Amino acid sequence: MNIAIAGASGFVGKALIQELSSEHKIFALSRSSRKSQENVEWRDCDLFSLLDAEKGLKGADVAIYLVHSMRPSAHLSQGTFEDFDLIVADNFVKAAERNGVKQIIFLGGLIPENQGEPSQHLQSRQEVEEVFLRSKVPATILRAAVIIGAEGSSFHIMTRLVERLPVMLCPSWTSTVNQPVALSDVVQSIRYVIGKSDFYNKSFDLGGPDILSYRDMMLKVASLKGLKRKCLPVPFLTPTISTLWVCGITRAPEGLVRPLIDSLRFSLVDRKNQTLEIPGHTPMGIDEALKLAIRNYNGKEKPHAFKKPAVKHYEARSVQRLPMPKGWTAEDIAKAYMDFLPKMRPRVVRVDVDGHWIYFSNRFPHFHLLVLEYSPERSWRNRQLFYVRGGLLSQRIGRGRLEFREVLDGQACLSAIHDFKPRLPWYFYKYSQALYHLWVMTEFGRYLKKRANS
Repeated sequence: MNIAIAGASGFVGKALIQELSSEHKIFALSRSSRKSQENVEWRDCDLFSLLDAEKGLKGADVAIYLVHSMRPSAHLSQGTFEDFDLIVADNFVKAAERNGVKQIIFLGGLIPENQGEPSQHLQSRQEVEEVFLRSKVPATILRAAVIIGAEGSSFHIMTRLVERLPVMLCPSWTSTVNQPVALSDVVQSIRYVIGKSDFYNKSFDLGGPDILSYRDMMLKVASLKGLKRKCLPVPFLTPTISTLWVCGITRAPEGLVRPLIDSLRFSLVDRKNQTLEIPGHTPMGIDEALKLAIRNYNGKEKPHAFKKPAVKHYEARSVQRLPMPKGWTAEDIAKAYMDFLPKMRPRVVRVDVDGHWIYFSNRFPHFHLLVLEYSPERSWRNRQLFYVRGGLLSQRIGRGRLEFREVLDGQACLSAIHDFKPRLPWYFYKYSQALYHLWVMTEFGRYLKKRANS
């Protein structure tokens, strides 16, 4: 089969390529170009671009999704990782549908049940599940808590804390239990469900045989490394302080650590009767999984999730979630935006539409601030796309674009600017034009909310 893997450069993606490439043709999707090998074709693919996603999934029978958006995707990223996750997953689904992909496999996170409102990170994983399950392409959802592997970010964080702290301060979340799973078991689970209709449009949990707290897991790491470590319970450490503490000791990026710690207050264990069972396969226990990870661990090398992402300098991305008035489409939202801007106070912006061209101009003195070209061939009622073609505030190079798109079957609309190259000096742009755009979109959201309630 032809199998596309989004997130192929991560530690799960690399293990999957190694496992599957002997039997299948692999399309490895990554934002950074790499040299292709036998049975492995690396494809440059920015999943924030629907066009890139369509090219990336061309010819694929099965599409495996291993992506999260907790790392910056541009030199300036405005918005929440939940909205970034949503727009990327939506692109992936649309591309899969257009390419006739037969199955999507999503590796997400275990979702706590009956423990109150989930964290933003876990809610985001749930939303991505919804996107896939509502797709025309059959989807298989696999959920995992901590994946134990030598290059895994969670394993690196635990191991660095153990190595660098003779006495570890243990906030209350370190007492929460979870059900870790070995990387090899995750890989075997994904392999097992490929192409099997029995697993279409269903979700399964991938927990290992052991349930233990994060503190116990760290003490096991210490024991296996021959280190004597003590844990000092500190129940009053807030998630914010815990994040700063973990980042300071491990050098892990805050954008990765903060959502993870916010999720650790929940017990993450398999749902009853929802664990994926592979005939003839026995999941690896935590001791064996940790031994294997420690044997292959290289503390001097940063895991993929710790590295600075390959982003283009002086480009901006801004994504905002907007309320969706009942019965409206993305086309209605785009028209409302053009109608709203000239009415904003102070009334300094004028909007003129000439065919497919839209001109945002200053009222006095008159000059074009931004010039957009509507793209009818890449627009539908549930998605409206405009390319940035110039103006005083934008460079004419690159593929900057503005889009409005419905998500979650019309429950919300995402407004997004991608790959925008400002003409202003970067720091002046960052603290003026970029902040002004955020304010405008906030006001537009209020405007839509009033329309929705009227």
